[in-house]
Amino acid sequence: MVKRVLRITADEYDKLSDLSANDQKLISAARESAENAYAPYSKFCVGAAVLLANGEIIKGNNQENADFTDGLCAERVALFYAHAIYPDVAVKALAVTAKTRSGLIAGPAQPCGSCRQVFIETEYRFRQPIRLILDGAEKIMVFNGAGNLLPFAFKPDQLG
Repeated sequence: MVKRVLRITADEYDKLSDLSANDQKLISAARESAENAYAPYSKFCVGAAVLLANGEIIKGNNQENADFTDGLCAERVALFYAHAIYPDVAVKALAVTAKTRSGLIAGPAQPCGSCRQVFIETEYRFRQPIRLILDGAEKIMVFNGAGNLLPFAFKPDQLG
């Protein structure tokens, strides 16, 4: 047996003003989008904002359904919409935030496994990592590449 140690790297910030102006703009877009989320059941409103290589910012938010399996996460709404209107433009960065009735969550927003897998596919598609910005009121974490969120991702080249 061989024991391996995996390392996940992230930059951690205590407040929004510590980030670059571009990252602040992307987080602000995600926060605005969270305000329009359709979350009548969970009351957990998520917003995402995607920065494309052409400079466009595309926003998305979670869309719930009474049959919970039929809803869709903010991250995938934003990415799928971005690629529907700009199919050949790479994603440079994605910011995600979440709020409840009492306001912005304290810790960084945490994308689900399905969203993480879509991040991997997007990186594979455009052959470059995505800067992932996970927003929270007390902590913001920035990851260079989805592999830091999903180290054992299923990748298209595994299909043979």
